[in-house]
Amino acid sequence: MSQEFVPDDNKSQCPNDDSAAVCEQEVVLLTVVGSPKGVRETILTLYRLGFAEVGDWSPVQRAANPKQVLSVLIRRKRADGTPPRKSGR
Repeated sequence: MSQEFVPDDNKSQCPNDDSAAVCEQEVVLLTVVGSPKGVRETILTLYRLGFAEVGDWSPVQRAANPKQVLSVLIRRKRADGTPPRKSGR
């Protein structure tokens, strides 16, 4: 298993600079898998519902099934439930 998915219960290892904010964030990974048209339509539907910007999704990639593609969205929120500050947007 990749180390990035292993929870770190030792908060003292977090640096004391701006990257420390990442240690205080909960990360949720959403994946949409299906036909190219189905993935595109799902991303647009979620955009229309106000869930995520279209540009927040990863570029479409080939899936294990040659007839399918996938796209990933990473959502971050602070441990206290508030969204992180956007930087530079």
